[in-house]
Amino acid sequence: MKTIYNSIKDEILKHPKIQDSVLGKVDQWKRSHYIILSEIIKDQLALAEELKNDKKFELGNTISHITLQRFFESDYQDKTHNDLRFLKTLDKICIFLGYKDLNSYIYHIKENEVNDNEVNDEVFSTDIIYRYCATVFDLYKSFPVLKLDSFKDLVFKNSPFLERASEFSRELCERKFELVTKNNRSNYEVFDINMVTDEPDKKILETQEFWNLLFKVGETGKEHFVNQLNTQIYFIRKIDNVWRIWDNYNPDAGRLNNKK
Repeated sequence: MKTIYNSIKDEILKHPKIQDSVLGKVDQWKRSHYIILSEIIKDQLALAEELKNDKKFELGNTISHITLQRFFESDYQDKTHNDLRFLKTLDKICIFLGYKDLNSYIYHIKENEVNDNEVNDEVFSTDIIYRYCATVFDLYKSFPVLKLDSFKDLVFKNSPFLERASEFSRELCERKFELVTKNNRSNYEVFDINMVTDEPDKKILETQEFWNLLFKVGETGKEHFVNQLNTQIYFIRKIDNVWRIWDNYNPDAGRLNNKK
């Protein structure tokens, strides 16, 4: 059974630039081959439209051969260890493959049911958590502009979770909160995801998440810090054959809203 990550590996191996190079003629890659792969990806990313704006400074346009070797040699059949750096690497790989980002690649897999549904519902329910956390971080970066449309493919629009998240995010925007991202000052990491309940139309997942955020408020520049490690519970439902988040238990939800 493939995960999204192993599917991405296969896509890299099939890429024309890889097939037309020495990499396409070697069964077992060694360190020198990953150096070549890194150079091929760098050359392609330099031409990518997705990296011709501010996103280039956010993601960068290179991937080290060490990171690529670690990615290819890691087994992602079970649970994975994901952090922001890993997600940025996957974004760049997916841009190399011709997609806008990792989310775009995942949507492509889902819509086209690649390889006769080799990527199963459990994989998607796990990936949706990583994608959700990445989207939340992007939402904070857009403050004080509120961009709730980012969640339309991740959270059911009539869910209690979206209603709560919309309410406290709107309040932060009204208070002119802005996220400080310079020098990686704000970041997050998802340490682990465990399946608690696995049913045909419902899954409950438990995560360990660390959020380190610095917000400044409007013209005053007053700072608000979030530095927390907590356990979150996600309730995911399958409605009309689509998996999305229905609800969430976050013990620190609304914490920023209570700071005056």
